[in-house]
Amino acid sequence: MMTVFPDPALAAGRHEPLGATVRDGGVNFAVFSAHATRVDLCLYDETGAVELTRHALDGPVDGVWSGFLPGAAAGQLYGLRAHGPHAPREGHRFNAAKLLLDPYAREIVGEFRNLPEDHGYPFGHPDGPFALDVRDNGPTALKARVAAPLAGPAPRASAPRHAPRDVVLYEVHVKGFSMRHPGIPEALRGSYAALAHPVAIAHFKRLGVTTLSLLPVQFAVDEPHLFGTGLRNYWGYNTLGFFAPDPRLASVAVRHDPTAVTAEFRDMVQALHEAGLEVVLDVVYNHTPEGNEWGPTLSLRGLDQKSYYRLQADDPARMENLTACGNTVNVEHPRVTQLVLDSLRYWVGEMGVDGFRFDLAPVLGRTARGHDPGSPFYAALRQDPLLSQVHLIAEPWDIGPDGYQLGRFPGRFMEWNDKFRDTTRGFWLGHGPDGTAIGRADFARRFAASSDVFRVGGAAGAAGASAQRSPLASVNFLAVHDGFTLADLVSHSRKHNDANGEDNRDGRDNELCGNFGVEGPTDDPAIRDARERARRAMLATLLLSQGTPMLYSGDEFGNGQGGNNNAYCQDNEIGWLDWPSADDALIAFTAGLAQLRRTHPLLRHARWFDAPGAARDAAGAGTPATLRWYHPDGRELREPDWHDGGVPTLAAALRDDHERLLLIANPGAASLRFALPPDGAWHLLLDSSGELAPAPVSGQEIVAPPRALLLCMAAATAPSSP
Repeated sequence: MMTVFPDPALAAGRHEPLGATVRDGGVNFAVFSAHATRVDLCLYDETGAVELTRHALDGPVDGVWSGFLPGAAAGQLYGLRAHGPHAPREGHRFNAAKLLLDPYAREIVGEFRNLPEDHGYPFGHPDGPFALDVRDNGPTALKARVAAPLAGPAPRASAPRHAPRDVVLYEVHVKGFSMRHPGIPEALRGSYAALAHPVAIAHFKRLGVTTLSLLPVQFAVDEPHLFGTGLRNYWGYNTLGFFAPDPRLASVAVRHDPTAVTAEFRDMVQALHEAGLEVVLDVVYNHTPEGNEWGPTLSLRGLDQKSYYRLQADDPARMENLTACGNTVNVEHPRVTQLVLDSLRYWVGEMGVDGFRFDLAPVLGRTARGHDPGSPFYAALRQDPLLSQVHLIAEPWDIGPDGYQLGRFPGRFMEWNDKFRDTTRGFWLGHGPDGTAIGRADFARRFAASSDVFRVGGAAGAAGASAQRSPLASVNFLAVHDGFTLADLVSHSRKHNDANGEDNRDGRDNELCGNFGVEGPTDDPAIRDARERARRAMLATLLLSQGTPMLYSGDEFGNGQGGNNNAYCQDNEIGWLDWPSADDALIAFTAGLAQLRRTHPLLRHARWFDAPGAARDAAGAGTPATLRWYHPDGRELREPDWHDGGVPTLAAALRDDHERLLLIANPGAASLRFALPPDGAWHLLLDSSGELAPAPVSGQEIVAPPRALLLCMAAATAPSSP
């Protein structure tokens, strides 16, 4: 039962931790605002519609306003009102008529409906966003609810610890994974609970992935332009609550109870951990739903816009937009750094997750000098006793100046490698981004974990940065949520985003793809065969290359989106995985690739080939592993061979003291003879096209089928033939 207060005096509070904390028979409240002149704590009844009392917090002390409310308890609804200058041209947009969500809210109730009164200015006013709207939006605004301390052991206690070289990532949307899965109970579909259902876990284990990379699960709202369209922000890249799991991803029975939503999320993590699976969260600390100067006033804007956001240097009335989402969070500010780090620690320490993928990650390291690998945020992250132990994955680009930062992240960061994506696609499709063929040299670099990017150390010279990164820093992928699925990129030559309601203007133009002669589905057996060969060859390249592989959920069974390469607003059968049409043979093929990767250490190096001390055995003895490239005629490739302009067929020979492997890549439309290196007899382990069965190779040559990747092992270390 919620306690209603007649209007007690607020006692002196503690300035830390920030947010609402149950303690000593009451609740402590603390919030940061460097430029406010007063901050009010507003208590609401259990419906969230009636404001009961209002209390002025003490402060500021180092920018923090605080107070202690005796007798208050978990379950109390509240919001904040910040007083201060309304001077938009100076960067200040204080408006005490607007109820603000606590940035540290762990439980959030209500629904954002993008009402006119949610904005700090009156619609239609001639001064636009510089005008002041004095309507009180309290009855309809989102509210924070005081959360009780989490009970029971944190799921982190049971977390698996996979060696970095063993990690296989699987990017997946919590809801989309299970909404059409016939093996998961209908009442659970689309939820955290469904992702931890035994049927889901069985699929992940069969597939051989170790680490689920979840699309955003933090509390998100829809963009204003989606209201009234029947569409919604399905992907969730519009975070408002950095400490609260999104109730829209909980099972129907609990989604209206924030406490139960949190419990369901923790139970999911616990179940996945017990199955040996790690959980990585895609997190969005680069922008918020408050948008540009025309956007709503929901939280950070009203609390202290000038501290929380980056403003244009020559016009502080305008937001700096390095994200294409209207605003940019000012992570360079110490208190904003604290907000991000506190949020990350909460998800690891209390919710049990195993790491993060940072959306538009360069924003986090931007200073007045641009992106800085030695920035205070990265330094704080790397020294944190909790966060320094988990996976850190960067999307290494934003839309700002010098926004492409692939290879320039420090320490243990892994990075999404779009160079691998485009080269692998182009190699097997027969054309690169500019229409010309992908050459041997480019394919070889991507196969070898993009040594030109990570081994040379793009971050060299930056404070705290290493001159050389591990090959595992390269997160290799073929497709992710943003773009074509694997099935679509071999079935379409252009995007088909009409269902998004933006006249097909949204989504990436000129995405590398190819339809092999017919746009979309076809019954032509030759085209279907070519598409299937290309798709399997790409999957084999992904899972057998050096680096850290990442599968996009559904690619393992042929899921498509009808050519939509920007399904961010498609919370329907376009965006959900099409399990009823799943290709089980393709699942088995993908699982077999993952098994080959696990079985052969040469396919998953933690060090560079030929580097000092690389790839020695457990005792440190032996010679370093080697990687050599071969021409189809059996000789090692020479300089002219890398640029001969013909079909870029080649072979990679990997060798250490324990085994010898040979990967043969034939992207051409015709079969091709390969002379095998003179290392004795060879055994074929894999032909991605399926033409050749695993068996000993007769003689010293092999005929590689069209559009196929082959894996062979020297017979001395090969399995005995059946």
